[in-house]
Order: sequence, then structure tokens, then C-alpha cells
Amino acid sequence: MIKMQDLRKDFTVRVKAGRFRRTKRVVPAVDGISLRIDRGEMVGYIGPNGAGKSTTLKMLTGVLMPSSGEVSVCGLAPVPQRTRLALRIGVVFGQRSQLWWDLPLRESFGLLRHIYRVPAEEHAARLRRCRALLDLDEFMDTPVRQLSLGQRMRGELTAALLHGPEVLFLDEPTIGLDVVSKQAVRAFLADLGASGDVTLVLTTHDLADIERLCERLVVIDHGRVVHDGTIEALHARYGSRRSLVADLERPLPLDFELPGAILTTVEAGRHRATFALESASAGAAVAALVSAVGVRDLSLLEPDIEDVVARLYTSTDVP
Repeated sequence: MIKMQDLRKDFTVRVKAGRFRRTKRVVPAVDGISLRIDRGEMVGYIGPNGAGKSTTLKMLTGVLMPSSGEVSVCGLAPVPQRTRLALRIGVVFGQRSQLWWDLPLRESFGLLRHIYRVPAEEHAARLRRCRALLDLDEFMDTPVRQLSLGQRMRGELTAALLHGPEVLFLDEPTIGLDVVSKQAVRAFLADLGASGDVTLVLTTHDLADIERLCERLVVIDHGRVVHDGTIEALHARYGSRRSLVADLERPLPLDFELPGAILTTVEAGRHRATFALESASAGAAVAALVSAVGVRDLSLLEPDIEDVVARLYTSTDVP
């Protein structure tokens, strides 16, 4: 559905070169990205501010012309065939609206049906599904300007899907939402992805969105891909470790060592201990603790993806 080969976008900026003089400098925003995304995939596309995420999305949707390289979406060249492409993609930008500010949500949806020339039956069927999954009925007749941010974002998602796009681009779809609204949006997108009907590309700073929705994660930094694979592969590559937190029956001996694990913290008179598991399995670690000091309670904590990504950005292993 999406192909990028050596895709590049440069911007020319003017910088001071003295008191009265400025010179031009070329800044690469996207620096030779090559990716292939297949039909039905849900891909998380993340990176720090200025990494090139939004620039990539703008080239994929035909808003920006690449400086060089090749790109196709749904078999179309985004800029030369932008009108045809618009009928086959949906776009949601968290801080921009495609709804009419002074019109009720229902009328915005009606206008979009005419703009995209969607048959009435197809439009009604898709709208029924969105109304049910996103709980739209209570504010369908409310002007968009009176909606809360969470309500408006649910409306934006519906608007992007009413014409039946093959690819959905989401740029920060949960930015600023409260916990309840985030859960509603994530549940809807998870259901959408499970159907396999839509290819989804998600850029976000909220890594919980990625963990909840995407099996494949693409990380970019300074316009280049530094990781393309599963979240589990990212954890493995950058040495993230699970943690075992144990409430012990008696204090740990001062010289206690747990094979395959590192003691990271001890609390409350050494009755609670946290171990970072390296080579040991959780079962082996628990068995060793029970044998040595006894265990009252324990929990196994999975590594935090935010810590892993932060480690990636500072790693000397990044290309």
C-alpha cells in the first residue's frame, strides 16, 4: 500500500553570517527513508521532535513534494495524483480540523458525503458503525465549536473514514485527550485494525498508543530510520529488562546474589527488593528467592517503552 525508496526532503533556511548578511543552508528533514507497508498493517511511526515524522506524512499525502526519491501510496504518486489519492486515504491531524466549525456534527458528515461522492447507503452504514463504536449520538446535533476535544476527535476519526479509505494516516490523534477519551479512541482504532480493511500509520508522542495498537514500530531520528520491527525486538536490541519486585519473608543477606539478575533497589529494612532480570527466567529467579529467603508476594514488571526509546536516541549504536 505504501512504498518509499530513498525518500528525501530538504528545506532551505537563511542563517545569519554576520551583522548584515545571511546565507542559505540546506537542512534535510527526511534523509533517505526506504520503507514498505503492506495492506492491513498497523504501523507506529515515532521519533523526537524534528525527526521528520510530520514531513514524511505530508509527502505521503501529497501536501509536500519530495526533494528526491520515490514514493507511492495505493499505487499512486501523491503529488501528481493528489485528487485521486484523496479519495483513497483518510487523514487525522490532532491539532487541525476537517469539520465545519459552526455546523452540527451531523451536517459536517453530510457535506463530506457529497464532497467525496459516497453513495448514501455506504455512507449510512459506515456512519452507523462509527456512531456505535465512538458513542457519537449524544452530540451529533451539537455545533463542532461547542464540542469537547475528546468529542471533536471522535468526530474527526469518523469524518476521515466515511468515504471508505484504504489507508488512514493519524498524526497525534490522542493529543490533549483525557483518559476516558483516549481509551475510546484506542479501542475504536484497535477494532478498525483488527478488521484488516484499513492500513493505519500512526505518529504520536504517546507511546501507550503504540503499545496498544501497533505490532510494527518504525523509529526515525534526524530523518533516518533507526529501527524497523516489533516492540519486542526494540526491547531486545537496546537491552531493556523486566523487573522482579519481591516482598520477602526476611531481610536479604548483605552478600546475596541472584544468578542472572541484578539487585537494583532494597526497601523497608531489606524486606522488599527489586531485581532487573538479565539472563534468568522469572521462574528461576522466584525459585532462587524462595529457597534463600522466602517470598510473601511478588510482581513482574515489563520494560517501559519510553525508557527503551530514550535509550535508543542516546545509543552510539544508532546508524
